[in-house]
Amino acid sequence: MNDKAIVNTPKQQSYDVVIVGGAMYGSSVAWWLASNKDFDGSILVVERDPSYEFTSTAHTNSCMRQQFSNEVNVRISQFAAEFVKNFRTYMGDDPRVPELVLQSYGYMYLADNEAFADVLKANQALQVKCGAGTKIMSAEEIKNDYPFYRVDDIVAGSHNLIDEGYFDGNTLFDWWKRSAREHGAEYVSNEVVSMNLSENKKAVTSVVLKSGEVINCGQVVNASGPRAVLTSRMAGIELPVEPRKRYTFIFSAEQPLDRDLPLTIDPTGVHMRTDGTYYLAGCPPDVDPAVDYDDFVQDHSIWENKVWPIIANRIPQFEAIKLTNSWAGHYAFNTFDQNAILGPHTEVENFIFVNGFSGHGFQQSPAMGRGTSELITYGEYRSLDLSAFNYRRIAEGKPFVETAVI
Repeated sequence: MNDKAIVNTPKQQSYDVVIVGGAMYGSSVAWWLASNKDFDGSILVVERDPSYEFTSTAHTNSCMRQQFSNEVNVRISQFAAEFVKNFRTYMGDDPRVPELVLQSYGYMYLADNEAFADVLKANQALQVKCGAGTKIMSAEEIKNDYPFYRVDDIVAGSHNLIDEGYFDGNTLFDWWKRSAREHGAEYVSNEVVSMNLSENKKAVTSVVLKSGEVINCGQVVNASGPRAVLTSRMAGIELPVEPRKRYTFIFSAEQPLDRDLPLTIDPTGVHMRTDGTYYLAGCPPDVDPAVDYDDFVQDHSIWENKVWPIIANRIPQFEAIKLTNSWAGHYAFNTFDQNAILGPHTEVENFIFVNGFSGHGFQQSPAMGRGTSELITYGEYRSLDLSAFNYRRIAEGKPFVETAVI
């Protein structure tokens, strides 16, 4: 725990649901549960650092896309778009809640070979079947709509200007947290340091806090982001989630583009987009190991040697740019299949996962929080079947295949 954080203790000795982690996913589950009229239980959210300074939530780029290869991932993002565009309505028409804007400048996947172009075409067919506005573009069509790209090496692009782009995820998070509290969820600045299991090892009976309290629980939700395996090990569970470092760079252009830059995924893996009056670029490192949980040190050579040369090659106007800000954040990276891990453990049946989002977390948080709250309240997913993400696939060694992972 952050030594500067004020430790406080729960008001009760027992809760129906204890959520370990109070950032985006802990607060999403807490809000959906607390605002569900069919759920009448007590909720405790334990957050080790209520400043959220080093959480994935604090380092998000808040992007949203429907360009996935699996139908359920498309549906998850479609609900996210609906939720963001109708945020105040979902928050009970509370006049204090701001209207959120989904800035739909779209995603642009660029293919520099026929094999990847074929993958984009197959994905586009699925997306259109789901009602998405994705279209496949030739290099000539891309150049016509976005003259600033260099496309002489590009075979095709996949682009969607409907409900894809950027939204203010931190405002959404702030209001989930605030509203969850107002609906009765209790947040404490503390840390779960161990868990006690039943004699048959089928359930977590209580959690032990850093301040010494032993809190009885009906169900435990692991919403610990990149630290998910540290939490699961308290229940004797291994989890294929580790912190992976991701870099974000904000820059200004001496000659700004004359229109919005879609979130462009270059064939090299570097991505870039409009960011207000600035531009944003990001990438994974070429060597991508797990890192220490507290390692947020930036590698400035990545900008000089990788990102800037690539974006200047793709957009010649970006040869004259100025880096204004940068940071390193952590993905909660699922090494098994880079997709979310949800639902109960196969043996410790009241231990519920909301983990491993591998960079998709903010755009998936409305649907995943809703689904997890349904699972806790009703014992099943009701709005959208999310069972493909359940932990059972990990135990059975059956990956969930999604080809469109950035």
